[in-house]
Amino acid sequence: MFSVNQWASGYGQSQILHDLDLNVAQREIVAVMGRNGMGKTTLFKSLMGILPQWRGQLSVDGADLSGLPTHRRVMGGLAYVPQGRMIFSHMTVLENIQTGLPASAGGQVPEDLYALFPVLHDMRGRKGGNLSGGQQQQLAIARALATEPKVLLLDEPTEGIQPSIIKDIARTLKDIRHLRDLTIVVSEQVLSFTLEIADRFLVIEKGRFVVEESRGNVDEASIARYLSV
Repeated sequence: MFSVNQWASGYGQSQILHDLDLNVAQREIVAVMGRNGMGKTTLFKSLMGILPQWRGQLSVDGADLSGLPTHRRVMGGLAYVPQGRMIFSHMTVLENIQTGLPASAGGQVPEDLYALFPVLHDMRGRKGGNLSGGQQQQLAIARALATEPKVLLLDEPTEGIQPSIIKDIARTLKDIRHLRDLTIVVSEQVLSFTLEIADRFLVIEKGRFVVEESRGNVDEASIARYLSV
């Protein structure tokens, strides 16, 4: 469903990502783990076209999205929840979600989206900036799901969120995966969260994948070693 081959990107003259390969099946959840500064956000931003790719190929469901502008990648089935959530604080919850809807929806939010996040239905008239961190994260995910993606990229979704809400988000992501046949790639530093949801684990170190383990063979200690400061 999601394929990245020989992917390279960086800033200015500095190469950050070095020829990464990643293949993710339909309904699979893959965790990309690593410390700050190892390339997780650069990877996601370059996959979305926010940062330029230097070389490589990206495809979703067999369609090549390489080199396309960001909005065309979204139309091709790729959605992104950025680090820090980046919701529109002065817009209501409803208006935030509507920004992700296709024109054909006529501004109507699908009921199944509210069913996944009941708190957003209750707060749909409230300004996004007045929500808690956990509620804002749910809003950011709902806004991304409104685009009807095939692949969802989540960049550090647990950042600044209390543990009880992290568990709720983990449960919701597992539900979404099955309800929407969704492929999910999540970047994280919190191992306990990814152990809850991920089928496969990759560790990124200085722009290269240095560890890859399936859930059944995961060695928590070996991954944790790359996450410690």
